Amino acid sequence: MARLDGKVALVTGAAHGLGAVYAKALAAEGARLVVSDVVDCQPVVDAITATGGEAIAQICDVTDNDALKASVTGAEDAFGPIEILITNAALFVALRRRPFEEIDEEEWDRVMRINVRGTFQTIKAVVPSMRKCGRGKIINISSGTVLAGAPQFLHYVASKGAIMAMSRSLSRELGGDNICVNTIAPGLTESEGLADHPDYDEARAGSVSQRAFKRDMVPDDLTGTVLYLASPDSDFLTGQMINVDGGRSNY
Repeated sequence: MARLDGKVALVTGAAHGLGAVYAKALAAEGARLVVSDVVDCQPVVDAITATGGEAIAQICDVTDNDALKASVTGAEDAFGPIEILITNAALFVALRRRPFEEIDEEEWDRVMRINVRGTFQTIKAVVPSMRKCGRGKIINISSGTVLAGAPQFLHYVASKGAIMAMSRSLSRELGGDNICVNTIAPGLTESEGLADHPDYDEARAGSVSQRAFKRDMVPDDLTGTVLYLASPDSDFLTGQMINVDGGRSNY
């Protein structure tokens, strides 16, 4: 029996990159997936169903409450109440590194609206469904940039610091509902969006040199932590951030 047999999981920002990897890993452990993004998710759903899994695709903007409500209703109609949520939707690859004085207010607000408010709105929409289950696992995605204090990326780093703080506060609010709220902080990961990105060749070399494991970090390096936090193995763990970066930041 797989660890997540029959559990319903929603992954935002799952049309490609790390979100798609998370969704496929959950499905391989028996979860029934709701694959959500602002763009077409059907290729990820097709990959899951081709290997015998269950999944549906949903177009959803995490800053749109009506879209979120429809997403939760669709998930419940298809599979039942949602027990696992991964809030992966965020602005990252589209951003360019620059001194903080060159970040205008419009870009700052856009990052905060999607990365922070979008996570807040998604959790608020999904928690009532988890209460129907009598339990839940919320896995928020922060970033190792919070620990490293990455320069020239202030809006992104600030947004991911907010995710860590939000998780700690929510863990106390939702403990009485038997809902675990934890955070993963990935190091710089070789997802498809970074393959030809002009800002990351130098950052990539620096990250590898500072790691205990002297190699690139790949998406599959994160799936074990995702599955642990989604499974009953972590039922007494909440309010924590797990840093997965090959030993670059030892705190």
